[in-house]
Amino acid sequence: MRINTITLLIILLLVSLAASACGSIGGGAAVTPTPLPVVVADSQIVAEGFVVPKKDTQLAFFSSGQVDEVLVEEGDSVSVGQIVAHLGNREQVEASIAAAQAELIAARQARQTLDDNQALAQADAAAAMASANKTLKDTQYAIDNFSVPQNMKGMTPLEAIAAMKVVLDAKRDAFEPYRYWDSGNETRKDRKEDLDSAQSDYNTAVRWLQLETNLHEAETRLDETMKDYQDLQVGPDADQLEAAEARIAAAEANLAAAQANLDNLELKSTIDGTIVKLDLIVGQNINPGAPVMTIADFSELFAETDDLTEIEVVDVALGQKVSIVPDALPDLELSGTVTKIDDVSQEKRGDITYTVRVKLDETDPRLRWGMTVVITFAKP
Repeated sequence: MRINTITLLIILLLVSLAASACGSIGGGAAVTPTPLPVVVADSQIVAEGFVVPKKDTQLAFFSSGQVDEVLVEEGDSVSVGQIVAHLGNREQVEASIAAAQAELIAARQARQTLDDNQALAQADAAAAMASANKTLKDTQYAIDNFSVPQNMKGMTPLEAIAAMKVVLDAKRDAFEPYRYWDSGNETRKDRKEDLDSAQSDYNTAVRWLQLETNLHEAETRLDETMKDYQDLQVGPDADQLEAAEARIAAAEANLAAAQANLDNLELKSTIDGTIVKLDLIVGQNINPGAPVMTIADFSELFAETDDLTEIEVVDVALGQKVSIVPDALPDLELSGTVTKIDDVSQEKRGDITYTVRVKLDETDPRLRWGMTVVITFAKP
């Protein structure tokens, strides 16, 4: 941190007082004291800083390997995302990506098959439900149009069958002695008519029971198809669905990892700027994380200082105008604007200091990154 104006004046005052005292001790002729300079309030803050670009970054590979190709040189301009170099072993990584992509496609197709099968099952269930409903309606219609004979009123179908079976057996026994008689015999005719009537009543009772049975079966079938259809509305089998989703997730993770491995073989610029330092040659073995290239954005220049103490920084504000004089170009005075004041302090030579960044309102082609400058802040 530079010595500010008031401190300098105090030192000069002390030196003057010491000189006066020495003259008095000598016992010589009285000497008229030299008038002391007037001490004025300090109106400026002077700090040392450095010229810096708008942005700068160091690039490094995220994986180890051997440099296969360097696509840029120092001084080249690059843009964000531009590939500037890459490592070898690309074919193997691309093969793993292709395999991961194929597995992901297969996993998604398997998942789609579950949905397709579910849709088909839902369609089949809907068709079965419609068929069962029609069968029920047809059976109910048949029952509604069935007339229970007078001799079966008050009976259930089973009771009617049992009663008609008794009558049928009696009529059959009564006809049996006349079975082989001449068909024109009146007695045989009467017994045959009685047997036919009993058989018809028995058949009617059996048909009645069959209709009732069909109705019960149709109702049961409709209930079953409705339940099947409702069960299918919740989607595919939960276990199968979970397994399919897990397969997709694993395939996606494998593809992302394979793609990341490919990305790690490529070195890409993270800013727009100029390559100012390049430490790469083809065939070089690379360690992950080791800086191999520096890029700076010189579209705007800044002066940065970390010399301002907690006493001084309170007199600096965003948007404040300052003057900048490079040490290498003392006759060049540039103006600037404060654009950033760090919120976090640091300890420097026992002082609590803050870093301040100043944008140069104008530049000079002779300025270089890292040149020292004197930054003068006018107190408000």
